[in-house]
Amino acid sequence: MDKIIVEGGRALTGEVNISGAKNAALPILVSSLLTDGLCTFSNVPNLKDIESIKLLLSHLGAKIETDGDVVKIDASNILNHEAPYDLVRKMRASILVLGPLIARLKKARVSLPGGCAIGARPINLHLKGLACLGASIELKHGYVEAYAKKLKGSEIYLDVATVTGTENIMMAAVLAKGSTVIHNAAREPEIIALADVLKKMGADIHGAGTSAITIMGVSSLSPVSVSIIPDRIETGTLMVAAVLTGGDVKLLGAEPDHLEAVIHKLSLTGAKIKIDGKNIRVKGIDNIASVDVKTLPYPGFPSDMQAQFMVLMSVAGGLSLIFETVFENRFIHVGELKRMGADITVAGNAAMVKGVKMLSGAPVMASDLRAGASLILAGLVARGKTEVNRVYHLDRGYEALEEKFAGLGAAIKRVKE
Repeated sequence: MDKIIVEGGRALTGEVNISGAKNAALPILVSSLLTDGLCTFSNVPNLKDIESIKLLLSHLGAKIETDGDVVKIDASNILNHEAPYDLVRKMRASILVLGPLIARLKKARVSLPGGCAIGARPINLHLKGLACLGASIELKHGYVEAYAKKLKGSEIYLDVATVTGTENIMMAAVLAKGSTVIHNAAREPEIIALADVLKKMGADIHGAGTSAITIMGVSSLSPVSVSIIPDRIETGTLMVAAVLTGGDVKLLGAEPDHLEAVIHKLSLTGAKIKIDGKNIRVKGIDNIASVDVKTLPYPGFPSDMQAQFMVLMSVAGGLSLIFETVFENRFIHVGELKRMGADITVAGNAAMVKGVKMLSGAPVMASDLRAGASLILAGLVARGKTEVNRVYHLDRGYEALEEKFAGLGAAIKRVKE
């Protein structure tokens, strides 16, 4: 099992390219199930989760070719309607095949998914939405079994603005008969990206990016060639790293409009942020100001940036409060940060962070994807050596993160054990 070793104390400087967004790429690759013919997707990040979804699509019968960041998928001969446990257990996003399989094959048998241990994240809203479209659904032996002779448009009200739930329902509804309206839909940029791809395929979708998405079903869709949007969480993580280390970093090929909440909070710390089109320059300062944060669904501050921002507040001047309202179990990284000298007190969904002058390097263990990133950030600013174990979590969602940090001057390396 690999680990990453970081020697702290170096300011990050230089330029770095932003990779394609994992959370946009996964549903977009899955959308190829909805059409016959060859779909071409570029700017696809090289990640464990991407490999997992490609293996699943291949199992279902898709032909896949990968050349660098270009993935070509031909789902013309999809015959298999079952997504087995061995292919689904590692990644929650595997549930995204459920909607397209019902729409395309009229049946699906999909294992209940796994993924990061950051909360329950039930799929009941996915199932509720698909049932509203006319699917008959049963849970048997750890699998979702769904059937539908014909999907019909419906008014669907989501109790929570679930991202993958919205995506699943969207992909089923585009081939349903009649009009579907998803109320309290998720508004994330990844929802808009998927809607744009579906519209390019020939779907009739309006309102993506708002809380009400209207879909008029069509009889068939056509293959597309599209590029994946930049990863806003990778961008935010690198921005925090620049501020944390007092560095000067230019992030190339980003999408600043997707990061307004993060940019606002970082600006309040005193960081100097300059936006030039798709590029963002971030300059750190000597005295980081403490800032309170409350995670919220988009366009609020993203839960996926909470752990990284907590590291920044750990070395800020003063006291900050961080409220986690999206996932109920997303302070697991706190114990590891405290091993490095952070002064953090957790009560329920709130963390009180008192800034310290210096963190100290220590052996730590990543519990999930974003926790792993936060521990590497802590290592970048800590005195001495930090060993981050269980970095396979990191490989699920960050493309060559240690190489990007090394290119900016960090003393960081991956060690294979």
